[in-house]
Amino acid sequence: MNKSVKVTADAAGNVIVPSQNNPEWGHIRVEQERMVIDDRGFARKKKVSSLIPGTIEDLKGFGWTKNELVEGKIVIKERLDAFNENEPERDYKIAGETGIVCCQDGQPIYRKAFYTLNANAYDETVEHNNGDAIKAAYAELSEKKALDKGLSTL
Repeated sequence: MNKSVKVTADAAGNVIVPSQNNPEWGHIRVEQERMVIDDRGFARKKKVSSLIPGTIEDLKGFGWTKNELVEGKIVIKERLDAFNENEPERDYKIAGETGIVCCQDGQPIYRKAFYTLNANAYDETVEHNNGDAIKAAYAELSEKKALDKGLSTL
């Protein structure tokens, strides 16, 4: 399994990105390509990323540089309680391009990626049961794309 993640940088090349709300705080973004099994049981490669928040001073202590490979991994955690009570919608689990929030018994599922050094950490997922709404949204998207494609050939 993957034992390293890649450190990324913003468009200006900064590894540490300061918070817009408080310049004493910021984050580092890391990413990892890994194998996942989707809801239909298919294996595929997927790029996952996570933000590591902290004070600017503490983040500088890592000494990481753009594209550096560092030890660790990214795990996905899903749950029925919001990760952020002030902005719960920021972490909704969204079904692909549909914009539909994945739900379990009408309750939204929250999804967030975390960087960890724990090699034994694993993804924690919550199964959604609003598949009919998601299938209908995908059908509508497919129909719209077909219409758009037909109009573009005129």
